[in-house]
Amino acid sequence: MEESLQKALKKAKRKHLIMIIIVSLVVMLVSLPIIYKVFYTTSDYFAAKGSEELQDNLFLWHAITEPNVQISSQITQSSIFGGTVVTSRSKNINGYVVPWSTLTSTYGWKHFDIDYNELVPDFYLSDESYYVYDKQTKNKVATFFHPDLKGYFTEIPNDIAAVSTMGNYVAEMAISFDRPYTVAEIEAMIPENLNIVWLYMTSAVQDENTDPSGIPVYGFNANPLSEKTYADFVKDLAKYALDKNDEVIQTFLQENKDKAFKDLPALGVMLTGQAKNFAALEGETFVRAASVGATVQMVPYIKPKK
Repeated sequence: MEESLQKALKKAKRKHLIMIIIVSLVVMLVSLPIIYKVFYTTSDYFAAKGSEELQDNLFLWHAITEPNVQISSQITQSSIFGGTVVTSRSKNINGYVVPWSTLTSTYGWKHFDIDYNELVPDFYLSDESYYVYDKQTKNKVATFFHPDLKGYFTEIPNDIAAVSTMGNYVAEMAISFDRPYTVAEIEAMIPENLNIVWLYMTSAVQDENTDPSGIPVYGFNANPLSEKTYADFVKDLAKYALDKNDEVIQTFLQENKDKAFKDLPALGVMLTGQAKNFAALEGETFVRAASVGATVQMVPYIKPKK
């Protein structure tokens, strides 16, 4: 009888174990879709957040420190853990749209990496010449010079005479002033047949006696040159400065917060126009440096803006 009881207990245990296994399998099968959905929903949320933060920062950077460079399109390639954002860029040279370097930036759940390798231009230096160029298109980059920058490792350029003889071309040129000028003064002294497309407002001043510093210049899209475009710039600059300990930005914002738009001081302008029209700037005392950027040969089927 005792042996029969033991057999019965063993049988009951097996049945109980089988029931536990069956119930566990059922619970697992029911739970798997829920776990899968929760995991992918969470993954999509963090991946989308990373993509959004990256794109916001790309647009923010271009809004404050990329003279005459526009984002044409952005393509996102994503996975559950992150992805890439391919940013196509261009320049508008007096109505002629030309390609600029494409950025391939990456993002994850908790970080993003902007493609600074392509964002930062390269430079060519020899005994005969020095210039900065876009790595992909190889177009020359127009550069600004702060009026307080006294020493420079090469001769500060003035490309006005050379550009004005180029004939059937359109060009962009960075004009650096000998001192700050107000918006009202700039509007009065720039010829009407040239487009003011970007205002250079501030940058750090660093020793460049031996090498170019490569520091960013801060300014805003001046097409149109209006209180609204400046107000947008101030908003973007303040947002950028939130997580940057940048004394130059903070000083600029503090010194100009109460000034009327027409009284705002600028350190330079990016101009576009027909090459021949730059001749009007030759010999002007307010021009400390004139650095040509991209140039495009005109064609009969595209009419320049000016």
